[in-house]
Amino acid sequence: MAHPLIAFNQQNAAYLLANYLTSQHIPADVVINSEERNTNNEFIVVLQHAEHVDNAKIIAEDFLANPTNPKYQQAAWDSGKKVKLSSTSSTFSFNTVISNAIKAPFTSVVFLLCALVYGLSLLGLFSPIAQQLLMQPFSTLAQNHEWWRLLGPAFIHFSVLHIVFNLLWWCMLGAKIERTLGVSMLLLVFIVSAVVSNAAQALFSTPVQGDLFLFGGLSGVVYAVMGFVWWLGWLRPTWGLSLPNSIVGFMLVWLVLGYADILWVNMANAAHTAGLVCGCILAGVVNLAAKR
Repeated sequence: MAHPLIAFNQQNAAYLLANYLTSQHIPADVVINSEERNTNNEFIVVLQHAEHVDNAKIIAEDFLANPTNPKYQQAAWDSGKKVKLSSTSSTFSFNTVISNAIKAPFTSVVFLLCALVYGLSLLGLFSPIAQQLLMQPFSTLAQNHEWWRLLGPAFIHFSVLHIVFNLLWWCMLGAKIERTLGVSMLLLVFIVSAVVSNAAQALFSTPVQGDLFLFGGLSGVVYAVMGFVWWLGWLRPTWGLSLPNSIVGFMLVWLVLGYADILWVNMANAAHTAGLVCGCILAGVVNLAAKR
């Protein structure tokens, strides 16, 4: 038996909400009010199970308060549905880029720093940059106190494929966290995961240039934000953070391939694993904190 939740005059709005509810494990459909079919159509979001009504009402209220929140469109994209509000423009423009950057400022800052460092490296400045940012043994750090090196390798990339792969995932997942939970949460995830992943990789690596470790990239952080979104989507589905199983599967397969040592590039396996575990643990901590 269907249980009516809310009615819209706009078809896209109804389907956007219904699709988001379904992504949050609340099966929902859209029906047209037959009495209004010949005048102004009324699109009603209905639930399949009565026990979901209370949670669905909370989500519907949030939707009405901010229907343009990217999480609703993201849910539609993740499920392959091409649904968007009619007021949303799909035209690319410089103003749109600026607007998106403003909505996720920390994501944009990290993106620009990585791009700047890579651009300077292409201009022949890799060596002086590496001397200042690459990781050193813990014994050396204890003497020179250059603790920024625990973060530094995250900004260094060694090829176009390396930086494009990392920044695409960072922009998608980092922006999702920042828009949903705020800049402070993403900042926390970034700092903790960068430190943990770089420290873990240093434990399983050997310095190759004097006292410098020759590894870098945002991959450890990328795996952390993936784990963070993945687990929070499972622990707190009503928060609007989720990740399709296909993406999770792809990233886990990529992780396994790194350990199999059959890829054409050297993988920082310890950094990837530590980042993933770190992101999952942080999601668990946030979930526990929310309960308290």
